[in-house]
Amino acid sequence: MEKVNIKAILKKVEKPARYLGNELNTIHKDTSNKNLIRYAHCFPDMYEVGMSHLGSHILYNCINQEEDVFCERVYAPGVDMEEKMRENNIPLFGLESREAITNFDFVTFSLQYEMCYTNILNMMDLAGIPLLAKDRKNREPFILVGGSCAYNVEPLADFVDIVVLGEGEDMNLDVIRAYKEWISTNPYENGKSREDFLEKVSQIEGVYIPAFYEFEYNEDGTVKQLNKLKNFAPDKPRKRIIENMDEAEYPEKLIVPFIETVHDRIVLELFRGCTRGCRFCQAGMIYRPIREKSLDRLKEIVDNMIKNTGYDEISLSSLSTSDYSKIQEITDFLVEEYAPQNIGVSLPSLRLDNFSMEIAEKVQQVRKTGLTFAPEAGTQRLRDVINKGVTEEDLRNAVGKAFEMGWNSVKLYFMIGLPTETYEDLDGIRDLAYEVIGIYKNVHGGRVGGRFGVTVSTSTFVPKPFTPFQWHGQDTQEEIRDKQKHLVGKLRNGKIKYNYHDSKTSLMEAVFARGDRRLGKVLLEAFKNGAKFDGWSEYFDLGRWLNAMEVNNLDPSFYAHRERNYDEVFPWDHIDVGVTKEFLVRENETAKEAKVTEDCRHGCNGCGINVHDIGRGLC
Repeated sequence: MEKVNIKAILKKVEKPARYLGNELNTIHKDTSNKNLIRYAHCFPDMYEVGMSHLGSHILYNCINQEEDVFCERVYAPGVDMEEKMRENNIPLFGLESREAITNFDFVTFSLQYEMCYTNILNMMDLAGIPLLAKDRKNREPFILVGGSCAYNVEPLADFVDIVVLGEGEDMNLDVIRAYKEWISTNPYENGKSREDFLEKVSQIEGVYIPAFYEFEYNEDGTVKQLNKLKNFAPDKPRKRIIENMDEAEYPEKLIVPFIETVHDRIVLELFRGCTRGCRFCQAGMIYRPIREKSLDRLKEIVDNMIKNTGYDEISLSSLSTSDYSKIQEITDFLVEEYAPQNIGVSLPSLRLDNFSMEIAEKVQQVRKTGLTFAPEAGTQRLRDVINKGVTEEDLRNAVGKAFEMGWNSVKLYFMIGLPTETYEDLDGIRDLAYEVIGIYKNVHGGRVGGRFGVTVSTSTFVPKPFTPFQWHGQDTQEEIRDKQKHLVGKLRNGKIKYNYHDSKTSLMEAVFARGDRRLGKVLLEAFKNGAKFDGWSEYFDLGRWLNAMEVNNLDPSFYAHRERNYDEVFPWDHIDVGVTKEFLVRENETAKEAKVTEDCRHGCNGCGINVHDIGRGLC
C-alpha cells in the first residue's frame, strides 16, 4: 500500500502531533508482507481522548503479539484536519504505517459513548468505506465493534459486521485467527462471500452478527419479537469473560504521546467488575464478576511500565478502586518504592464508606492530588433507592480526615433526575455542600482559608440497558433545567463552585442508549446534515438531531422519557451478559422500597453471573 502524504497540511492544523505516530513504544511491522493481516483499531474521538483509553492500549499490545497481524491506531481527526484531508483527497490512515485503512482486513471501533456514533460514520466515510454493511463488497474491510455500548448495538446494526461482547483480549484474537484460516483458502476466488466468514465467526463465544437477526415491532412502536434469519446463529449471544486477571494481557510498554492527553499518566488496573450493585450503573452490572490482579502481578506491571515510559504519576483504576482487597498493601508499596523517585500516586473518585486515612496520608507524600467523593444523591432516602450504601456520617468522617491531613478542597459528584427524586433530595445536595464547609471550619478553628473550596458537580441520569433502572424514563429537558436552576440558587456561596452538564446531550445519549435499529436512519440523517463530535458541546446541535428524528417519524420521548413495563421486549434482551432480567426486576422493586441490597462480597444476591462457568472471582 502507498503511504499518504500529510506533510504539507500538518503546519496548517491544530496540534499536528496528533497525526505523526512514531511515539515511544509504538510497534512497527513490515507492511510489504502480503500475508500480514491488517487491523485498524479506531477510537471515535480525538487523539487526546483515545490515547487515554486503557482498553485500546491493551488491545494494541495484545493483537500485535501475533507475528503476522499488525494492529494500528486510528483516531478521529480534528475538524480542521478533516477539512484539509478532504480538500487534498487524503483518506483516513493508520498512525503506524500512514497507509489508508480502506484496504485493511479489519476496521474496528471502540464503543464507549453513544454520542461518538456519528464520528464512526465520519471516519468510515473519510476512509472511503461504504457506511452500510449491506453495501460492502468482498475484500472491503470487516467493521468490528466492541466496548460497553456494544451491549445494545442495535442503533449501529446497519453499519457494522461483527460485534464482540465482553472482554476482548482473547475474543479479538479468536476472530483474527478464524480470519487467517479462512482467508488462506482463497475464499473469494472460490466463490465464497463475506457472509461465509460471518457465519464462521458467529460460532465464537462472545460474537454477535446483527445481520443474522431482524426485529418485528408492535403498532405502538415497541419491539414485538426478534427473529433469527440463520438457523446457525446463537439464540442468545453470550459475553466473554477473562477468568484469570494475572494472565490477562497488559500494556507494560505503554505508548507515550508527544502531546498532553486527558489522562497523562500510568494507569494501573487493580481488578475488573464491581460488587456494590449501584442501580443506575451499567458498568457495575455488565462487567461482573469481580476478578482481582494479585499484588505480585501488580508490582511487576507497574515496575515495567515506569521503566518503559518515564511517567511520574500512577493512577489506581477500577470501578471502585478502594474496594481492592489489598488496597493498603499496593498503596504502601507504590509510595515506598517510587516516592523517592518523585513518582506520585493518584486515586480516582472514592467511596465515602471506606476512605482510609492511612492511604490518604501515603499518597500525599509526593504531591497532593485532588480528592473526589461521589455521594451521588443528596439524601439518605435517595442514596438507598440507588443502592449507594453510604451515609452522611461516612461523608463527615471522610471529609474530616481529608481536611485534618491538609487537603483544602474536595469535589462532590452527584446525579440529578434519578428515579423517585424530589426537590427535597436536591436540597440535600446543598446541605451536604454546606456541611463540608462546616467540617472545614471545625478542623481549622472556625477559619476558612482562601484556598479552601467545595466543587459540586451534577450530571443528568441516563437510563442504561442491563441496569435495574432500565425501565425508568429520563427527566424531560424542562425538568432537568428547572432542577439545575434550583441548585444554582441554593449553592450561591463564594466557597462553592457548581458545575453541571448540558442536559441536551444527555437526552440524545438516553435515546441511543435504549434505542433500536430504527435509529440507524436517524444516525445517518444527522451525519449527512453535519453531525460529528456530538460529545463536545461546541459541536453538538440538538436541533439537527430533532430534525433527523422527525424526518424518520420517530419521537425522542419514546426512547428517553417513557416508562417501560416489565413485559416489554427490549432491543437488547437477546444478549446474555450473565446478570438476569429477573434479578434486575427484583432490584428495581427493592429500589421502590428504598431498601439497600448488600455488597455481594458479603453473600450472593443471585444476580445470575455465578452460573457463567466462572473459575475465579467471587462467583
